[in-house]
Amino acid sequence: MAVPSPVSPREPSSTSAMLRVLVYSDNPRIREQVRLALGKRVHPDLPELSYLEVATAAMVIRQMDAGGFDLVILDGEASPVGGMGIAKQLKDEIEHCPPVLVLTGRPDDAWLARWSRAEAAVPHPIDPIRLGDAVVSLLRAAA
Repeated sequence: MAVPSPVSPREPSSTSAMLRVLVYSDNPRIREQVRLALGKRVHPDLPELSYLEVATAAMVIRQMDAGGFDLVILDGEASPVGGMGIAKQLKDEIEHCPPVLVLTGRPDDAWLARWSRAEAAVPHPIDPIRLGDAVVSLLRAAA
């Protein structure tokens, strides 16, 4: 039986047939909204998306240390640890961090997402078109 080649903890898994997306929110409805907004394939020119949903900051860090993600979507309104703080930590601590998109509480919070070093921000409530456009831009730029 063939053993899959390991993916470096700090490198994206773009060599695989699917793009891996980590979705963090303490609210399962938000995680579901992200998955439903993006679907299996966000754009015909991109591979299918595979999601890993996590509900705690500790699990985000654990999964990111394991590596292999092409995109990270963090809920800036999550509690007790918000996605903007996690984004900043990931960007400060992971040398080749994949692109990060933060879901903000309102459009005026985009400056906080920039502070966190996230590459993109999309405000709540989640607009599938806006989220999809942002994700396509991030995945294409990372390719």
